[in-house]
This record gives sequence, C-alpha cells and structure tokens, in this order.
Amino acid sequence: MGYMNIEKKKWVFPLVISSLLFVLLLATSFNMGLVSSLNSINSVFSIFPSRFMINQTNPYFAEAKLNHAPPPPARPPVPKFAYLISGSKGDLEKLWRTLHSLYHPWNYYVIHLDLEAPPEERLELQSRVENHTLFAKVGNVFMNSKANMVTYRGPTMVASTLHACAILLKRYKDWDWFINLSASDYPLVTQDDLLHTFSDLKRELNFVEHTSNLGWKASQRAMPLIVDPGLYQKTKSDIFWVTPRRNLPTAFKLFTGSAWMILSRAFVEYCIWGWDNLPRTLLMYYSNFVSSPEGYFQTVICNAPEFASTVVNHDMHYISWDNPPKQHPHTLSLNETSKIYASNAAFARKFGRDSRVLDKIDRELLRRKNGSFTPGGWCAGKPRCTKVGNVTNLRPGPGAERLGRLIGKLVLSPRFRQNQCR
Repeated sequence: MGYMNIEKKKWVFPLVISSLLFVLLLATSFNMGLVSSLNSINSVFSIFPSRFMINQTNPYFAEAKLNHAPPPPARPPVPKFAYLISGSKGDLEKLWRTLHSLYHPWNYYVIHLDLEAPPEERLELQSRVENHTLFAKVGNVFMNSKANMVTYRGPTMVASTLHACAILLKRYKDWDWFINLSASDYPLVTQDDLLHTFSDLKRELNFVEHTSNLGWKASQRAMPLIVDPGLYQKTKSDIFWVTPRRNLPTAFKLFTGSAWMILSRAFVEYCIWGWDNLPRTLLMYYSNFVSSPEGYFQTVICNAPEFASTVVNHDMHYISWDNPPKQHPHTLSLNETSKIYASNAAFARKFGRDSRVLDKIDRELLRRKNGSFTPGGWCAGKPRCTKVGNVTNLRPGPGAERLGRLIGKLVLSPRFRQNQCR
C-alpha cells in the first residue's frame, strides 16, 4: 500500500504541471486569435467611417475640427478707415483737395460724383485717379463710375451711401470703420492723429449723433409723404409732396440727427447683408421721408438691441447752423477758426471753394503744403510723400491730443449710457 502511494505521487505532480502548461498554451492561442480577429475588424472599419468610432480622433466629426481649428487672426493694432467722399456739380476740385487732405495708404477710399455733375467732370476725376502714380501703386482709391442721382432731402443720398458701403465690403476685407464725407468737408486732424486715437477704442463703437425728440420734425418731416424723382429720373429735381399724411409709426421708434457719421464694420454689414429685416423695412419707410439721411441710420441702430449700446452720441464734426436752422449749415469763414479749433472735432463743414480758412487749416493743423498729401509717418521719397514707407508708422501730433480729449469726454462721461438712443 505504501508503495502504491509513492507511485501516485510520482505521476500526479507531472500531470498537474502538464495540465497547467496546456491551459496556458490554450489561453495564449485564444488571445492571439482574438487580437488578430479584432485587428481584422478594425482594418475593415478603417475603410468606412462609422458612427461606432466616435471615441477615436476622426476628421469627419465637427468636434474634432473645432478642437484643432486655428485661433482667429488678431486684428492689427492700427485700425483702418473706409471713406466715402461724395460730390456734385462743380465739386471736382474741392473733392480732389479733400481726398489729398485725408489720404493715407493704410485706409480705403471710394469717391463719387453724382449724376448732376457733367460727364467731363467725372471723366476728369477718373483719369486723375487712374494716372496718379501713388494711387495706382497702392490701389486703395476707387472711383464709383456708376454715378447715382442724389437728392439731399430724399432717400437717394441714403441709397448712394449704402452703395458705397457695399463696394467697400466687397473690395476690401480688413477695414474697421466707415466714414461718409462730402466735398464740402475737411479734416481738422491728420490721419496719423485719427488712427492713433482710434487705436485705443473698441472697434464696435459707432459715432452717430441722434435724438428721439423729433420736435417740429415730427409734423414737417416724419408725417408728410414725399416722392424723390431722383429714384427714377436722370435729371435732378426737388422732392414733391403727396397726400394723405401718415401717422407716426408704432412698430419702431424714430430718431433723427446728423447725416455724417463714423460706423463700425459690424453695423455696416448688418445694414447691407440684412440678416435681420429691420434695415430693409426702415429703408422702405424712409423712401417717403423728408431728409431721410438725417434719420435712417439713427433709427436702424437705435432699434437694433445688439447695436444700440455701441452708439456714441456725436458725429465727430464741427458744424455751424443758422438760427433758426436752414436746410444746410452756413459756410464757415476765417472769423470762426477759433471756434473750429476749440471744438476738438475730427472734421468740419461746410467750406466753400478756394476758401482761405482751408489754407489756414492746412498750414496750422495739417502741415500740408503745396497741394500735396497731409504728411504722416508713412511718407517717404523726395519730394516728401511721393513714396510709401512704413504704413503703420504713426506720428501723431497735437490733433491727437485734441481729438482724444473730445472722445474721452464723450465715452468716459457718467452720462454716456444716458445719451444712448434716448
């Protein structure tokens, strides 16, 4: 019996070891086959994208793109202005002088002589732009050769302004503010002053003089119905009144103010692209409104909640009105230069042809000589400003200090919010 127990112990131990080795080999074989099978499955699904592969990095999923999208490009520290400079019959030389006083190779310019200007004036202006060495090289001055008929008291001026905005949006992708001026306007600061001062501002701000207190305008401008022949005629004639009169609107609140403004690119896009119907609705309403340029943009911006909080209640102009006010402001003279300078404004109007006050502004404020460009940090070559140097090299002067005081007074005032769309 003892002998048999010894024999069992001899073969039981090898049997256990063999069994363990067999199980181990079997498990290994099974795992290798499973891995191989999974690899085969994965190789199939790698050909066809599947919703079951959500946890993997997959370029077909928007989340993956968002996680790896490059950050949006930073805005340049120096902003860009996009100008409309418009004129009419007899304004060729005034417009040309205003353009030179405002020119900076960093900005963009659309110039427009309306249909009342004779064809020879428009052709002469186009020829000057095309043959100007600097304009041709930089490519930032565009003449709107599709001239519009413009009647100041009708909606055609609004249509012409929107036309220029659309041109600027289509041609140039990187400007920050739109400024509309006429040939009767003139700058009181250099472009280096303006660019330097606006570099410190939020680019969402809109400088629009406005009020909801219509006063006499409610009965004499808002309630009458007018037709502007400039919408359908090639010859200029005044607006005419039709009946019946209309009530003031209840779907939106009316605002009035200056026809001259500085608008942010975001607001201009809102007016042009019209993803909201308000700009189009108000454009139709103001097509029968007396002096619609003094109300359209004010009413749009103050009835759009996303833009109402961006309004600065000033047009950045010095304008002198008669008392009682007439349709147009009176022409500025040398006797008013002290008031013009003290306004700290960026622009003034209105000026006559060959005005001596413009010569004084050139000499004392702009340092502009012999009909050339207003000098700035970009100027190079001999004579000065005949070539373009560093376009973002700004050399602000006293004008930047004056303009800074005005904007600081407006934006930093405790009444800033109270003056918005009231």
